Amino acid sequence: MMNQLVSGLAPMHPGELLREDILPALNKPKAEIARLIEVSRQTLYDILAEKQDVTPTMALRIGKLTGTTPEMWVNMQRNYDLRVQAVKDADIIARIPTLEAA
Repeated sequence: MMNQLVSGLAPMHPGELLREDILPALNKPKAEIARLIEVSRQTLYDILAEKQDVTPTMALRIGKLTGTTPEMWVNMQRNYDLRVQAVKDADIIARIPTLEAA
């Protein structure tokens, strides 16, 4: 069951957390962050702009750089994807019955 306090909020893409909270706290240029995690600047910029997903590989790199777990980043991406898709498919999902085992 979804928490009523956050149910009306838009889902947060992991790139938003990186852009708004993590990178400013690290106080390093984005180009240096990209170099440190060994990706192109464009790849990092696409994640920050929420145009690219945080993949398991990227989650491992970001987790190591930030001292967080890769699971946190993968779970945030998964939750974001599920919430976005649930909105897109709301009408279809509403028509599907929930069956119970006999």
